[in-house]
Amino acid sequence: MSGLPSSYRTGDAELDAEIAALVAHVEPLDQAFVFEMVVSALRLAAEDVDRGELKLVNSAVKELRYSFEVFAPYEDVYKCTIFGSARIKAGDPAYESAKEFATRIAARDWMVITGAGPGIMEAGHEGAGAERSFGVNIVLPFESDANSVITGDPKLINFKYFFTRKVMFMKESQAFVLLPGGFGTMDESFELLTLIQTGKSPLAPVVLLDPAGSTYWHHWRRFVEVELRDNGLISDDDLCLVKVADSVEEAVEEVCRFYRTYDSMRFVGNTLVLRLKRVVGDEELAELNEAFADIVEKGSIERIETTDAERRDADKIELPRLGLRFGRHRWSRLRRLIDALNDHTDSPR
Repeated sequence: MSGLPSSYRTGDAELDAEIAALVAHVEPLDQAFVFEMVVSALRLAAEDVDRGELKLVNSAVKELRYSFEVFAPYEDVYKCTIFGSARIKAGDPAYESAKEFATRIAARDWMVITGAGPGIMEAGHEGAGAERSFGVNIVLPFESDANSVITGDPKLINFKYFFTRKVMFMKESQAFVLLPGGFGTMDESFELLTLIQTGKSPLAPVVLLDPAGSTYWHHWRRFVEVELRDNGLISDDDLCLVKVADSVEEAVEEVCRFYRTYDSMRFVGNTLVLRLKRVVGDEELAELNEAFADIVEKGSIERIETTDAERRDADKIELPRLGLRFGRHRWSRLRRLIDALNDHTDSPR
């Protein structure tokens, strides 16, 4: 038993050994995780679950596996998800704003992800073009066909479940731009901010784009300020996680500004590693330590070398780094730190 790649077992020693032998035969990157997935499938099959539950797990895993495969060739390309109503027609200011935003962000070498339907989703694809677009479509009884721009493209993925679809939106996007929409857009806006506020999704720019003449997102922000912030249900700092933009140009600038200096982050043990596009000088580092001492649990913000874990995974090993003991809460303050890095005079423009 000691030779098995994980302590998570089926409870049948002989079966566990057979699983280990199978996993070793295919030589996966991380045998422990693959071993545990097989064990989970067999334990599920042996337990008192009905056919519907088995179908749910099976379909979800297959959807995620296929989605990972589709996105994998583009992992080094920035991607922006565009949310908004399927009911908005071409010619509407919101449609034209979504189209223009997609055109402009694609011109800056980004790709666009939308839900692949009509309305704002089609506008995003039309603006970016199929070559720079992904479609993450949900199959519904009343609305299941993808728009004509992305139909037939290999970057179109059809999902049965909303939750697996949302996983891919969050996992693959480095920015989010939302235009006016219905219940689905409200759901996406609040869930997205909840995931970022709690650290369950990486920090990323979230832009609420009001087209010309619209007060949709300004009213949304007013509600959040009066009913949530003023009643102590969120902090004032949490409002920095989202920006209301009144023009496409402002939305594009907010998305791109977030990545002037900042590239990405990763926890290695108890250390949060910030990967950057430039070296932070001594004076700037001292300013950061003074301004953000409240989110450093121990020690200080420091320049660090690439960690062994990152080297092992070939994870952005060429970039300069800062490290700090961050307590995995107060993510809005961490966003402020990233903003300070991006807005520094040494940041690329």
